[in-house]
Amino acid sequence: MGSLVATLRHLAACFLVLSAPIFAPGHALDEGGLAASVHTSRQHAQVAALIDARYPWFSDREVVLLASVIVTEATAAGFEPELVAAVIDVESSGRRFAVSKVGAMGLMQLLPNTARSVADRAGVAWEGPQTLFDPVANIRLGVSYLQELVDRFGNLEVALTAYNWGPTRIARRIREGGDLPVGYSGRVLRVYATLVGTA
Repeated sequence: MGSLVATLRHLAACFLVLSAPIFAPGHALDEGGLAASVHTSRQHAQVAALIDARYPWFSDREVVLLASVIVTEATAAGFEPELVAAVIDVESSGRRFAVSKVGAMGLMQLLPNTARSVADRAGVAWEGPQTLFDPVANIRLGVSYLQELVDRFGNLEVALTAYNWGPTRIARRIREGGDLPVGYSGRVLRVYATLVGTA
């Protein structure tokens, strides 16, 4: 999608086919509700263009759905959509079925135990670890978890570090007056800056 006009045309064409299921049946958000909420705003178009450019394996309909989920969830949590997109990029490079060596799963690389507890608080249906391979549920859970960490630590960079290292370890380091690792948060924020610059 070379221009905003092309992106908007792409989105408009995709709206016509949003009624058919894309991901696992019974995923966390109703596609009919999403189709009604998706509109050709500049923000949706920008995020769709970013997804389309970086992750060519997603179909047109998946691009539209993912853009809508990212914008909706990020906005509700008080984040820029490009920040959520940056976490996805650093965590999984947009691979829906990614599994880390420690067992984190899906686009936003959540551990099943963490995701299950977040699902209870966020009102996301939990159907076992495979829930994390549903991109819609994964993004909702990942954004909710990051929001909880920002609320807990009061600082986005610390929250990003806790997202990667675990909040217990980071809280202990803060208590003990130790330095916090900055590699992960720095990577996310660099990708975020790049995405904002290209949006």
